[in-house]
Amino acid sequence: MNGQSTLLEKAAAADAAQAAHARAAKGKAGGGAPPGNSNSLYADHVKVYPKAVKGRYRNIKWAVLIFCLTVYYLAPWLRWDRGPDAPNQALLVDMGAPRAYLFNIEIWPQEVYFITGLLVLGALALFLVTSLFGRLWCGYACPQTVWTDLFMLVERWIEGDRGARIRLDKSPWSLNKIWRKLAKHTVWLAIAVATGGAWALYFNDAPTFVVDFFTGNATLKQYFFVGLFTGTTYLLAGWAREQVCTYMCPWPRFQAAMLDDQSMVVTYESWRGEKRGPHKAGTSWEGRGDCIDCGQCIAVCPTGIDIRDGIQLECIGCGLCIDSCNEIMDKVGRPRNLITFDTETRQQARAKGTVAKWKIVRPRVVIYATLLVLVGGIMLAGLAMRTTVSVNVLRDRAPLFVTLSDGDIRNGYTLKVLNKRREAVDFTLALQGLPAGALLTVQDIGQARDGEKVILPAKPDKVATYRVFVTLPRGTVREENTEFDFILTNPARGEGDNYHAVFVGPHSSNR
Repeated sequence: MNGQSTLLEKAAAADAAQAAHARAAKGKAGGGAPPGNSNSLYADHVKVYPKAVKGRYRNIKWAVLIFCLTVYYLAPWLRWDRGPDAPNQALLVDMGAPRAYLFNIEIWPQEVYFITGLLVLGALALFLVTSLFGRLWCGYACPQTVWTDLFMLVERWIEGDRGARIRLDKSPWSLNKIWRKLAKHTVWLAIAVATGGAWALYFNDAPTFVVDFFTGNATLKQYFFVGLFTGTTYLLAGWAREQVCTYMCPWPRFQAAMLDDQSMVVTYESWRGEKRGPHKAGTSWEGRGDCIDCGQCIAVCPTGIDIRDGIQLECIGCGLCIDSCNEIMDKVGRPRNLITFDTETRQQARAKGTVAKWKIVRPRVVIYATLLVLVGGIMLAGLAMRTTVSVNVLRDRAPLFVTLSDGDIRNGYTLKVLNKRREAVDFTLALQGLPAGALLTVQDIGQARDGEKVILPAKPDKVATYRVFVTLPRGTVREENTEFDFILTNPARGEGDNYHAVFVGPHSSNR
């Protein structure tokens, strides 16, 4: 027991020294100036060396990491049969078509509002989760967190844990240091290339793109974007790391508006931990707190902060400090969860020796949940009621109308028929709301008198464009602008679309 206690004290002393150095640097950055330069507003960056830790929250992070990376790298390879002449990739954004495919859902450019709806849903879900559990997204599922965890795992495999990495960085250059650094960055670049390449797969047919990429047949644009995402992954996950969360990401600045005293956040039980200080095995715990000031919570933190200072902008809510502290509490024989997930209200109650319940249902949670359900319902209703045909009409502006040799007035229109089905359709086009005697003429197709229909063929999954002319006898044109509708129908399925248009005639003084 004494030997174990001695080792623990030595480790605690080393980590406490590093923690003190980090806190000193943080103090500089918070407003103090570096020695010798009283006019500087900045402090040198202090590299963070997160220590490996085992425990419940670390295991959850590993599980989320594996799930997220598996989905990201494998999802473009999923196949989905959409019929002949259609892409069979389950998840695909086809910029050439252009449209997006999500299994059996096909999103056309005209339906970009569905993409907007997904972004709104994501934002509302993030607000709701933050109000309940703090920065749960940041600590577990954010891409920056996931890839940084992966890069740090590679770093530990090659360079060793925290102490070994610190010693390696401080040591002079040698063959051992060179090969370890070279191996680490080589693996980092390989992961970055795989990440950039996987992102490109979502915009191209995956098997075809991989063959073209490695045989040199990919386009310059494709190589550029793979290189772009390779470089950003390597830079952000390998070098920037916690600086992305602290300085680049706007979310830490927003989260304060989402949190309240009922939000579950990583919390240090100061009422129990203070007065802190080293503790020798066999001595009494009377008159002091459970925190032995070992610095392990700082050593494992991916952003290098001291959670005992309270909620901070840099805290991503991963809970690794909880695992680390619980391990120390087990060794010194004190109760676990000196650092824990809890609410401010419950902590204040426990400090007074009372019990407070976690109030989940509260105004902000109800508002976020209601908006989430409302927007989700609108999205589902929109998907359920979306049709497979739409028509858009552009009226000629020059000239506004043409007077024919017999005195009749004619307007010209460009009509675009969108057929979203994977089969050819013969649509019918008719006019509604015009005076008797209206003549509908479709260039290269035919004519139809008032009440009759013209057949417009449309190829599968294409936009058919037609030049359309509407002619009225001069005597029936009573107004300068006459409103009417183009009626497009799929007679085989009974679905269709209408377009409200205007027929322009001469001014009353010229009739």
